[in-house]
This record gives sequence, structure tokens and C-alpha cells, in this order.
Amino acid sequence: MSTPPARPRAALLLLAYLAFVSLGLPDGLLGVGWPSIRGDFDVPTEAVGWVLTAGTIGYLTSSVLAGFTLARVGVGVLLAGSTLLASLALIGYSVSPVLAVLVGCSLLVGLGSGAVDSGLNAYAAGTFGPRHMNWLHAFFGLGVAIGPLIMTGALSAGLTWRWGYGIVAAAQLVLAIAFVLTVRAWHRDVPASSAADGAGQAVPVGTDGRPAPMVRVPVRDTLRLPAVWSGTLAFVLYVAIEVSAGLWAFLLLTEGRGLSAAVAGGCVSAYWGSLFVGRVVQGLVAERLGAGLVLRVSLAGMAVGAALVAVPAPAVLAVLGLIVVGFAAAPVFPLLTLTTAERVGAAHADRAIGLQIGAAGTGAALVPAGLGVLIGNTSVQVLGSALLVLALALIALHEWGARRPTAGPPGRAAPAQPGSSDPQTSGPVRPVVDGR
Repeated sequence: MSTPPARPRAALLLLAYLAFVSLGLPDGLLGVGWPSIRGDFDVPTEAVGWVLTAGTIGYLTSSVLAGFTLARVGVGVLLAGSTLLASLALIGYSVSPVLAVLVGCSLLVGLGSGAVDSGLNAYAAGTFGPRHMNWLHAFFGLGVAIGPLIMTGALSAGLTWRWGYGIVAAAQLVLAIAFVLTVRAWHRDVPASSAADGAGQAVPVGTDGRPAPMVRVPVRDTLRLPAVWSGTLAFVLYVAIEVSAGLWAFLLLTEGRGLSAAVAGGCVSAYWGSLFVGRVVQGLVAERLGAGLVLRVSLAGMAVGAALVAVPAPAVLAVLGLIVVGFAAAPVFPLLTLTTAERVGAAHADRAIGLQIGAAGTGAALVPAGLGVLIGNTSVQVLGSALLVLALALIALHEWGARRPTAGPPGRAAPAQPGSSDPQTSGPVRPVVDGR
């Protein structure tokens, strides 16, 4: 019989929510700020690819390493250090004299953000249920929705784009201080009565009622699982859609559909806002209907929204399509993360989540950057068709993965040593990932 995850501490849950808001803020700034940035630095539209690629390299590196070393460094230290790094890098954004410096700062932001994202997702997958997992990611959508408003407000007030990044840097710095003050509170200390793996399944306990000791699973065993790699590809496709729509929607609505900059900025915020609202609403729906059904309906909704964006019609239809994409996409990332342990086994979950978050960073940069090159050489009208192709590919991959057998048992248990007097080794043994 499955046991629900332990109720997280209110203070840590609030910090986790705020951390995801902070992760989304910089993403929301770039789409609205890039036209001003490229004009300031006198670079072409496709130069955004340098910024995105640098951020991806940092994000991919830190998220994968965090997934493999989380048990060694501790999630509290990881969150405190990474948030501090991201805040300092955003200060660098606001004072960058040339594009090359901004690209370097993007690398540092990626290093900080990737570690925070991976660390919090791994922590949450083993501690939160579907409702809190969706709500946690909802706050990422809230952050990205606030980002365009901050940048639009700064530009409308006659300030430069640098002010937008400066405001967000200050907020990140406050959050970093909060993480420093709560480092020791971030221990995954789940009571035996509610000990559960990332899928919400009860884990074995010893005769003293404590969670049983874990065997160590080699890294190569994780990397051999097909479910690990199909999961990483799914994250590439999903995040490519989410970020591409948010990044290039402003350009589509202004240059392609004739909206003013102020109205288009509000519409981009509405897109990210629909992501937030969708995760709040569907966090409750997923608990009642199940992840499988919710994922299928959501993926179909993303394709419908992309088709609306692709239709060469008045701007209102494109805005509607963007909102549909955002609302439908809302539960996909959190539910895929939450069910990772079901697909790969609890012993491999932290590593798999690290790889998935790294893959998400890859999709968030390389595909939107490639679309920037395509748009620069053709027309911004191609955005809708590209989103539709990506959405259909994601549906096909999900259906293929759903027909494959599950990953099997969580890991290999090592028998207790005969005659052991240690009460923690006298019961069943469960696996652990130790980063080797």
C-alpha cells in the first residue's frame, strides 16, 4: 500500500516557492528586453543565441553535477551557494558594457540556476506530492510572468533594460541570504511512518522503525536505462516549446501581428501567467485523475494552441493560442519530474532528474536559438509552425514511452550481514545514489 509523502515544513516550502519564482524571473526578462539589448550592443537578432548557449552550458553542467553529487554536498549548501552566484551574475548583466560580458554573465547565471533547479526538483520529488509539485512549478511560471512586467515597466518609464536585471538581481540576493540562514534545515528527514520514494511508494524500514540502509548503485547502471534517455529527450522537447513560445512571442506579436510594444509585453506576461494558473489548477486535478490522463490531455492541448499560433490570422488568435499552450503545458514538467522514480527506479531518480533538468536547459537554449536563426533568415511567422512540429514530436515520444515496460524494481538490495548487531541493518535494504 502506498503512503503519501511527508508534509513539508511550511518555511522550507515557502522558500522553495520563492526559489522557483527567482528561477523564472530572468527568463521572462530576456524576451522583452532583447530588442533593446541588441540595439544597445548593435548586434543582429540571432545574436541572442550566444546568450542562450552560454546559459545552457552553465545550466547543463551544474544541473547534471548536482544530480550526481546532491547526497554529498547537501541540498541546503547547494541552494545557498547557487542562488548567491546567480544574484551576482545578474548584477553583471545590469552593468555589462558589451555583449561578450553579458554572455559570460549568462554562463554564471546558468551555473547557479541549474544547480538550484536540479537540487530543488530532486528534493521535491522525494518529499512533495502531485499538488505541491505542480504548485512549486507554478511559481516558476509566476516568476516568468512577472519578468516581462518588470522589464516592460522599466522601459515604459524611460529607463534602460539594465534596470530590469538590476531589480531581479536584488531580489535574488535577498533569497540567497534566506538560503544561507536555513542551510541546516534542508535535510531530507522523512519520518518512518511516512517514508516514501519519489513516486509516493513506501520504502522498506528496519526493525527499529527507521528507513532501512541503502546499497550503492553504480553510475553506469543508471546510464544504461533506456527510460533515463527517453525521459531526457522528452524534457528537451517540452522545454523547447515552453521557452520558444515565451521568447519569440513578443517579436511575433509586434513585427508579425502589429501590436504595440506595451500590449505585446502584456500578452507575453499573459502567456506565462497561464502557465502559473494552469499549474495551480491542475495540481489538484492531477491528484484526482492521475498523471497519465492529465499528461495526455495536456500534450494534446499544447498542439492545439500551437496550431492557433500558426494560423495567419489577427493577433487575437495568436494570443489565444499562446494562452492555450501555456495552460496546457502547465502540468507536464512537474508530473514528468514527479514520476521519474516510477520510470527509472528510486535508486536512479536523483541522477535521472539531474540529467532531465540538464536536458531541459539544452532544449531551453539550443532550440530557441535555432529558431532565432530561422526567424532571422525567413520571417517571425514561422514560429507557430515550429511550435506545432515540436508539440507533435513530444506527443509521439510520450506515447512510445507509455507503451514500454517500466524500469523494474528501484534497485538491487544487498542482504544484511549475518549476525549484524546494528539495528539499521537488520531489516530490508533500499538503494541509494552516492554519486560514484
